[in-house]
Amino acid sequence: MSQLRVQSFAISLDGYGAGPGQDLQNPLGVRGPELMEWFFHTRLWRRMHGHADGETGVDNSIAEQGFAGIGAWILGRNMFGPVRGPWPDEKWKGWWGDEPPYHTPVFVLTHHPRAPLAMAGGTEFRFVTEGIHAALEQARAAAGGLDVRLGGGVSSVRQYLGAGLIDELHLAVQPVLLGAGEPLFQGLDLPALGYECAESVAGERATHVFLRRRA
Repeated sequence: MSQLRVQSFAISLDGYGAGPGQDLQNPLGVRGPELMEWFFHTRLWRRMHGHADGETGVDNSIAEQGFAGIGAWILGRNMFGPVRGPWPDEKWKGWWGDEPPYHTPVFVLTHHPRAPLAMAGGTEFRFVTEGIHAALEQARAAAGGLDVRLGGGVSSVRQYLGAGLIDELHLAVQPVLLGAGEPLFQGLDLPALGYECAESVAGERATHVFLRRRA
């Protein structure tokens, strides 16, 4: 069976996966972009934005590995956009323009139905109202034997962790203190849920920690 993986999920030293006050102007919350500084310098990120430069060290290699073998994605609604409540219309099509970086089916967790949305480059957003288990079942079916990547945000990762459904969780620990925001691990007993720290790798701008579910 394909695995459910969380890749390149950045957290602060004090355990926050996003800053406070997420909105249209602050998609990652206030000071949230500081968590992604390690990624912004990589060749992968730069190429995603049409540039030919970028760093090619450990951070870049691990970021590239996070896209290998992925056949479908799952996103929380906040990762798709800032719209809250029932969809007022279908004008909002994500943060990424006409060609999002996924290039696979993407299953968006939401409480409000919406028709599937096909984008350039092979991305199709499919909106799931039946909960996290249904989204995972649909994503695995669409992945065709490849892995499913859970892209966040914090609430979605916490739900899947609490249900013991994540097989591998890659954390990019950024050396910053946010002091407030969305805590990733609050109230979760990871050892009791079956998780252990399997690997830790020092990158140029972040420390990469891999948690895996015990067999």
